[in-house]
Amino acid sequence: MRSNGTMRARHRRRPLAALTGLAVAAGLVLAGATAAPATARTAAEAPGGRAAATTPTAPAVQAPADRAVVPDTAASGTSTAADPVGPPQSNFLSAFLYSTTRPTALPTGANDWTCKPGRAHPRPVVLVHGTFENRYANWAALSPKLKDDGYCVFALNYGGTTGPVLGTGDIAASAGQLAAFVDRVRAATGTDKVDIVGHSQGGMMPRHYIKNLGGAAKVARLVAVVPSNHGTSLLGLGLLARLVPGADVVVGAACPACEQQIVGSRFLKELNAGGETDPAVDYTVIATWYDEVVTPYTSAFLAPARNVSNQTIQSHCLVNTTAHINITYDRTATRLVQNALDPAHAQRPTC
Repeated sequence: MRSNGTMRARHRRRPLAALTGLAVAAGLVLAGATAAPATARTAAEAPGGRAAATTPTAPAVQAPADRAVVPDTAASGTSTAADPVGPPQSNFLSAFLYSTTRPTALPTGANDWTCKPGRAHPRPVVLVHGTFENRYANWAALSPKLKDDGYCVFALNYGGTTGPVLGTGDIAASAGQLAAFVDRVRAATGTDKVDIVGHSQGGMMPRHYIKNLGGAAKVARLVAVVPSNHGTSLLGLGLLARLVPGADVVVGAACPACEQQIVGSRFLKELNAGGETDPAVDYTVIATWYDEVVTPYTSAFLAPARNVSNQTIQSHCLVNTTAHINITYDRTATRLVQNALDPAHAQRPTC
C-alpha cells in the first residue's frame, strides 16, 4: 500500500511537470530566435572536442540523423559534417534544451563504429528513444554510463527527419529504420545479436521489429523502460505533448505514432495478437507508479512468461516518485537497466 507521504509527493509532481514544460518551451523559443543554420565545427568548437568536417552543412536540407552516423556513405548518403557529441546530462530538461540547437547530437559514448565487444559484454547495446524525443534527450546520462561499463553503445534517431521532436512517424516504418540500424551495428561490431534498451515507444516499437521483421534472430534482450505496450489514453499523449514543447505542433500536423499508441488501436491489437513475446528473446519491463503518460502504469507490463520480467521502480525504492519523462535519468532505473543487461553481475538498486 502506498503511504500518505508517497501520495502527497505524487500530487506535488503535477505542478512540477507543468513548470518543466514551461521551462522547456521558453528554451525552444529562445533557440528558435537565436539559432543559425547548422555549419561544420572545428574540433575546438564541437561539443566534447570531437573534430568535424570543414564543409558546411546545407542549411535548407538535413539528412535523417540515423543515416548520418553510419560510416558507409554509399548506404547512408554523404554526410558533410560529423554529428556533434553532447556532454553528459543529469536530467531530461537539460538534455532536451541542448538538443534544440543540436538535433543530431550524439550522447557521449554512442556510435563508436570501431568498437568491438569484449568477453565481459559480448553484445552491443542499441538505445531507442521515445515519442517526441531524440537520442540525445533520452540517453545523455545512460549512454556514457554503459560505455564506462564496457559496452559498445549505439543510438539512432528515427520517426522523423529534422529537429529535436522525433519518434512521430508510422511505427512499422520506424521499426524498419531500427532493423536497418541493427544490421549496420552487427556488421560494424561483428556480432550476431544486439541488446536493445528503449524508452516509451522505444520500448514497444522493437517488438514489431522482433515479431515481423526478423528481429527475433538478431536481438538477445529487450529492456523496455515505461513502454507503451498496451497503449495510452488521449490524455496521456496530450500530457506528453505538453511536457515536450514543440510536440503539440507536431501532433497538430501529423503524428501517426500517436494514433497507433492509443489504447485499442489497430496497430497495438495486431502487435499483441498471438502472444506478446518471442521465446528467443529475454524481456525486461521497468515501470513506475507515477507514470502520467502510460496509464495505468501496469499497461506497460507484458503477459507473464518464463522470459519476461515485469518490475516497478517502487518495488526497489518505495519513496521514488520518478515519472515518465525523466526515468532514463533516474539512479534506480539505471541500475535496473544495468542488471537486466548483465544479470550475472546484478547489484541491488539504491534510492
